[in-house]
Amino acid sequence: MLFNSQIFGLFLLIALLAYYSTYFSRRLQNVVLIVLSYFFYGFWDWRFLFLIFISTVVDFTAGSILHSSSNPKTRKTTVLISIIINLGILGFFKYCNFFVDSLNEVLQSLGAQPIPFTLEILLPVGISFYTFQTMSYTIDVYRGRAAAARSFIDFACYVSFFPQLVAGPIEKAHNFLPQVSSPRRFDLKQWSEGCYLILYGFFLKIFVADNMAEIADAVFTNVKNQHPLGMALGVTAFTFQIYGDFSGYSKIARGVAKLMGFELMVNFNLPYFSRSPSEFWQRWHISLSSWLREYLYIPLGGNRGGTLNTYRNLMLTMLLGGLWHGANWTFVLWGLYHGFILCLYRLNPLTRDQPAGVKHRNLFIRIGSSILWAVPMFCLTWIGWLLFRIQSVDELWASLQ
Repeated sequence: MLFNSQIFGLFLLIALLAYYSTYFSRRLQNVVLIVLSYFFYGFWDWRFLFLIFISTVVDFTAGSILHSSSNPKTRKTTVLISIIINLGILGFFKYCNFFVDSLNEVLQSLGAQPIPFTLEILLPVGISFYTFQTMSYTIDVYRGRAAAARSFIDFACYVSFFPQLVAGPIEKAHNFLPQVSSPRRFDLKQWSEGCYLILYGFFLKIFVADNMAEIADAVFTNVKNQHPLGMALGVTAFTFQIYGDFSGYSKIARGVAKLMGFELMVNFNLPYFSRSPSEFWQRWHISLSSWLREYLYIPLGGNRGGTLNTYRNLMLTMLLGGLWHGANWTFVLWGLYHGFILCLYRLNPLTRDQPAGVKHRNLFIRIGSSILWAVPMFCLTWIGWLLFRIQSVDELWASLQ
C-alpha cells in the first residue's frame, strides 16, 4: 500500500478512527496498531507477514535473554544468533539471486558451466528497514544502551509500526519503545505539525519526484544513444527525484506518526547544501547513516588504528551501505564512490576536519566559503546519482561519455 494511493487515504481514516476509539487503554491502542500495521503490510503480499513475525519473536526473545542473563558467553551467543538469523533472512530474500547470477556470469566468462540453481524469490517490501531496526534493538540491549522490552505487544508495535515500516526512518529502540509504552492522547499542536508534514511530503513525492521521474526514465531507458545534454538533464532530474521520493516518504511517515502521538526522527535535512561528504551523510537518510556508523563503522575500528585502517573502514562501510540499497553492482559502485570521496576529503588538509572557512568569525567569509564548498560537493553527489540510477554496469561507460 503506497502512501500516495487513494486506498491509503481510506486506510488512514479508518486507522485513526480505530486508534482513537481505544484511547482509554494504551495496551489496546498498541494491539490496534499491530493489527493495522499487519494489514498495511499484508495488503501488498500477506505471505511475507511471517517474516516480520519471525524477526519480532527472535529479537524479543533475544532481548529477554540478554536482560535476564549476566553470563558473558550466553549474552554473546544470544546476540550472535539474533544477528545471524536476521542477516540470514535478509541475505536470502534480497541477495540470493544476485550472488548466484554474479557467480554464473564469472563461470561463463571463464568457460565453465553455470550453476543450475535458480529461485524466483520475490523481495519483501521494507525488509531492509525493519531488519536493521530489530537488529539495532538487540545490539543496544547487549551493549546496555537500551532496556529490554517487557511486553511482546509493545515490541511488536515497535517493529511493525506502519508509518515507517517500508520506508523508514529506522528508529532506535531507546527513542521509540518508551513512546510505545507511554499513554498517547489527542494533541492539537501535534496534529497541525503532522498535517503540515503530510502535505509537504505529498508535494515532494507527487509534484517533485513524480514529475522528475518522467524526465529521468525517458533518459535512462536509452542511455547509449543519449545526447550529452540529455544525459545531464536526466541525471539532474533523478537527483531531485530521489530526494523528493525519499524525503517525501519520510515526511509523510513522520506526519502520520504525529497524528497518533508519536515522534519519529528527522531523516533528511537539506542534504544538497552539504559542504563535505561527511556532512552530506549527516543530512541524507540520517537514520541509515547513523545506523551504519554505530553498528558497522565504529565496530570495525572507526578512525582508530591509523590512517589506512580508517580508510579501510570507510570503504567497507560505504560498500555495504551501497549494497543495502539494492542487489546490483551499480549500488556497490555507488557505495565505493562515496567511500572514495570521504577518504579524499579526509586526506585533504583543507577539508580534513571541516571545509576551510565555514566556521570563520566573519559572516561574509562563512557564507562565501559555504557556497565555495557546497557547489563541488553537489557536483560530486550529482555524479554519484548517475552510478545509482543506471540499470547495469554495462551502461556506465556510455553514461560517463
